[in-house]
Amino acid sequence: MAFIIVTHMDPSRPGMMPEILSRFTKMPVHEASDGMTVRADTVYIIPSDADLSIMNGTLFLNPPEKTRGVRMPIDSFFRSLAQDQGRKAISLLLSGMGSDGTFGIRAIKEHLGTVMVQDPNTTTFKAMPESAIATGMVDFIASAEALPDHLLKYAGTAVSAPGSGEALDEESEAALLRILMLIRTRTGHDFSGYKRNMIYRRIERRMNIHQLSRVTDYIRYLQQAPQEVANLHRDLLIGVTQFFREPDAWDALKQHILSDLLPDRPEGTVLRVWVPGCSTGEEAFTLAIILRECLDSDPKYSTMQMQIYATDLDAEAIDKARLGRYSVNIGADVAPERLERFFVREEDEYLIKKEIRDSMVFAVQNVISDPPFTRLDILCCRNLLIYFTADLQKRIIPIFHYALSTGGLLFLGSAESINGFVDIFQPLDTKWKIFSRRAVGQLQARPVEFPTRSVPGHAPAPGEGARPEEIPVPTLANQLLVDLFAPPTVLINPAGDIVYFHGKTTRYLEHPGGKATLNIYVMAREEIRRELAPAVRAALNEDREVQIRDIELMRGGRTEKLDIRVTPVHIPGGGVPLLMVAFQRVVPPAPAGGSPVPDGVPRCRELENELKISRSRLQATVEEMEASQEEMRSMNEEMQSTNEELQSTNEELITSKEELQSLNEELLTVNAELQKKIEEAATSQEDMRNLMNSTQIGIIFLDSDLRVRRFTPKATALVNLIPSDIGRPITDLVSHLVETDIGPKAQNVLETLIPQEGPVESRDGDWYLMRVLPYRTAENRIDGVTITFLDVTRMKQLERSVVHARNYAENIVSTVREPLLVLDADLHIVSANPSFYQLFRVSREETVGKPLYLIGDRQWDIPALRRLLEDVLPRDTYFENYMVEHDFPAIGRRKILLNARKVAGEHPGDALILLVMEDVTGQPCPEEQESRPET
Repeated sequence: MAFIIVTHMDPSRPGMMPEILSRFTKMPVHEASDGMTVRADTVYIIPSDADLSIMNGTLFLNPPEKTRGVRMPIDSFFRSLAQDQGRKAISLLLSGMGSDGTFGIRAIKEHLGTVMVQDPNTTTFKAMPESAIATGMVDFIASAEALPDHLLKYAGTAVSAPGSGEALDEESEAALLRILMLIRTRTGHDFSGYKRNMIYRRIERRMNIHQLSRVTDYIRYLQQAPQEVANLHRDLLIGVTQFFREPDAWDALKQHILSDLLPDRPEGTVLRVWVPGCSTGEEAFTLAIILRECLDSDPKYSTMQMQIYATDLDAEAIDKARLGRYSVNIGADVAPERLERFFVREEDEYLIKKEIRDSMVFAVQNVISDPPFTRLDILCCRNLLIYFTADLQKRIIPIFHYALSTGGLLFLGSAESINGFVDIFQPLDTKWKIFSRRAVGQLQARPVEFPTRSVPGHAPAPGEGARPEEIPVPTLANQLLVDLFAPPTVLINPAGDIVYFHGKTTRYLEHPGGKATLNIYVMAREEIRRELAPAVRAALNEDREVQIRDIELMRGGRTEKLDIRVTPVHIPGGGVPLLMVAFQRVVPPAPAGGSPVPDGVPRCRELENELKISRSRLQATVEEMEASQEEMRSMNEEMQSTNEELQSTNEELITSKEELQSLNEELLTVNAELQKKIEEAATSQEDMRNLMNSTQIGIIFLDSDLRVRRFTPKATALVNLIPSDIGRPITDLVSHLVETDIGPKAQNVLETLIPQEGPVESRDGDWYLMRVLPYRTAENRIDGVTITFLDVTRMKQLERSVVHARNYAENIVSTVREPLLVLDADLHIVSANPSFYQLFRVSREETVGKPLYLIGDRQWDIPALRRLLEDVLPRDTYFENYMVEHDFPAIGRRKILLNARKVAGEHPGDALILLVMEDVTGQPCPEEQESRPET
């Protein structure tokens, strides 16, 4: 025995070992790894953050996957453990939150495993053990300290039950009958029709729980402890179910409902459904969901309704089913869209919605002993018949046929069958065991043994009750003639099963010992059996009446002769053909009077008749052998052809397997590359997102329809954008820009592919440089527009400041009375004030931009002055009071006093020269000063 422990704790840290491990300190403890084979007497520690499964004794650990519902790793592991270990599986649930493990212990119990749970009163977290105990499937409840002792005792007193294919010995059979009688006496339920080995395995499991090795001790314990009878009765009820068990089977049923059932039902039909053995209702609600989806799939089915009868022998299970409440674990079996459509979440439970619950009727009913529901459209009985004996199944299947309407669907479990009742049920899906009820006549109908029988009452007194119905005289006469003169007859199907008896056939048919049967080849006397099979085959193959004469029967020490007629019976409207087998007794003629027959003559006639019969039989045997040889030869050729086809198919499968392996390798490579690209794309996307957020630039990406594809947070200050606006046209959104419409500009750029750029002002007074550019993909394809908003508010403010300063300076210069000139490094005039224009009577056009020494008839072309001005900028010099006396054409001879100084710019090449002139004509001349370097 090995122990696999799933824990949140770290076994490598002192003091963190689970308390239960203290009982197994003598066993080696390993931290489990993927692919590890489980060995006996070993403890394996599994981290709870891994998805664990076991197959053929090997552990498989996978990283946790993102599931559509709540992650339930313990449920998943328990199901895997139950399927792999069967009755050897033992599950222990300790302290924990939630309800993980609850569905898993159902699988453990279904496979005859054992469930042990820690007492909630001794736990830190009670939710998990309490959820398990609420299922009623827990075998042991004890503290964490006591559970190991229970486990070791249980494993040490194992009782072995016979296998599924073995028969019980006489002692076990007698003990089993006594136990079944105790259950029937205490509960009223008869399990004699259940498979013996299944019952005995459950008895064996209860004996192991109580550490009883002899069945006689267990019988004594049952007699002394009525509660144990209830526990065994509950184990025999097999109340294990789940939503959408085998989802492919339910998908197949849905398709057949839509294609084979609903089209044949008129509008306004109420679909009647019966789900026997519904347990706690999961399967019944699953069928209700499937039906509701079918009815909602087409408006023409909107007038149809459904009425579902769900029954079970277990009253407690029916009470739970009526509540319609299930734990959140069902999220592993029910798709999220169905959970949203048909369930309501209430804390840690799902409640079935009212529209489904109102169509359900739950009742306690025994399918074996109680009358069935009738006029059904669907009968869903999955995984119940597998627990019944073959004889009980043959009783139940005709009852199902009787309960269904013509064309109704029978839905069985994938491991169940209809046991040869193909004459009354038509297979629709052999894999998922979906059948349709055939329409059969009275002669073809199988005899139905109804669970209930009417109890005979007292004979009615005169005047009580109704008058007997009058029988017409012709009908009575025909019935009398048939009874008096028709020979004993039976109707059989092609398989030899008798479907109808007429007259007394006990002379020719008898019931053998052992299993009950109505097959004529089993019931016929030996002398008849030899002749009957060839006659039936000839009547079927040649469609004619076949007679067998002078069959000798020994009865009461005398020899009787019998003629048999086998006649095909054609059923109107088609259907399975029948044959009538009539038994006609041959009466020997009386000898003629007056002529004595020699003693040897009768014997000779008798021998001649026997010889004729022998020859006839020999001829028939030879013909049968020849026909059999031909059939064998044909079958041999077919088998050879089939073998060749199988070999060819095998080669193709091998080739396909190799191709699939190669394709799988390619897919793995492609998948790795795609995964790498996905990671790179994710990284690039994160980099782009961080870049866009860090630039503090408003950016809006539009698609070719001018719908918002993406935007940066900064763009929300200019356009009313929220995450849900992605996909909306930009024209539908309100912007905060003044006299600027983004939509037309974006449309113009998209049409002309010419970028646009310009300043825009927001309503808050901020300025932005808006650029609208085409969005080009990596393939150089235009797929939209990109709009950027660069904040230039600071630049705009500086520009305004510069303009203001310039205007301020120009106003000052304009008010100065002395003429002023501003020269550049090449002595070109940059500007002049009004006083200069007035004094020298020149215009702006004649002055600005012209060299100083060329204006005014080269009146300023003074070498000394030119040298001084050229030295001002390179040598950072200045000069003052430089006198110029000259005859000016417009104003005559004048004395001008000049002062020059360097005006520094932002860059070295931007320096200017300010030249100030003062007209001193007629004034005393100040002392001239030479220019000197600036200090």
